[in-house]
Amino acid sequence: MKTIGIIPARYASTRFPAKPLAVLGGKPVVRRVYEQVCGLFDCTVVATDDDRIAEAVRSFGGNVVMTSPNHRSGTDRCREALERCGGEFDVVVNIQGDEPFIRKSQIEALLSCFADDGTDIATLVKPFTPADGWAALENPNSPKVVVDRHMNALYFSRSVIPYLRGKDKDEWLAGHTYYKHIGLYAYRASVLREITELPQSPLELAESLEQLRWLENGYKIKVGVSQVETIGIDTPEDLARAERFLKEHPDAAS
Repeated sequence: MKTIGIIPARYASTRFPAKPLAVLGGKPVVRRVYEQVCGLFDCTVVATDDDRIAEAVRSFGGNVVMTSPNHRSGTDRCREALERCGGEFDVVVNIQGDEPFIRKSQIEALLSCFADDGTDIATLVKPFTPADGWAALENPNSPKVVVDRHMNALYFSRSVIPYLRGKDKDEWLAGHTYYKHIGLYAYRASVLREITELPQSPLELAESLEQLRWLENGYKIKVGVSQVETIGIDTPEDLARAERFLKEHPDAAS
């Protein structure tokens, strides 16, 4: 199975402009992401719409491809990057450019989903634990995933699903395994080309979750499980938290 890892990185983030170039532990965030995954694929590349990001990637010896500034999502940017890179790849991995602590074990769990020939798309989850508490479970910025017996995704939601009827909310985490979605995706190359041609769907528009478009159109999303806790960087406050995490866990970025 020939794989390509693509790291979408755009400059104009609403909540954190120039986020890929923000410095974490002495290195730009985009470099930390690249170094975490480089060597795990047959090809690794940053896909960006900004010359400043491209120059930063080239300066540390990374591969970069320029893409349109008009993409609605990282998935769309991955599709253009795939076409621009050329070559024949079986699986495309979309690596979030704001996840500097992504681990090898997570990539392995994601790629193992394609041992099932029926898998179109793969993603990861992490089980919530009772220690996480209700506030973490109900956070709408942390989508939840319901899966079937074969670990195929049934639904993604910003709401807490399933609802545990007859139980107090402080019992829910102890009474059921809830899964937190980790925004890491892999697609068969042919499927990536197909899903980027689909119009937005009603469920996607309702929840603002693009993976619901894929489910609504009948694609099979296989779910891998990770026990690794990572810190995504969406805001300057997240960057400060990541800096503290790196100082306390220096092995997290290796």
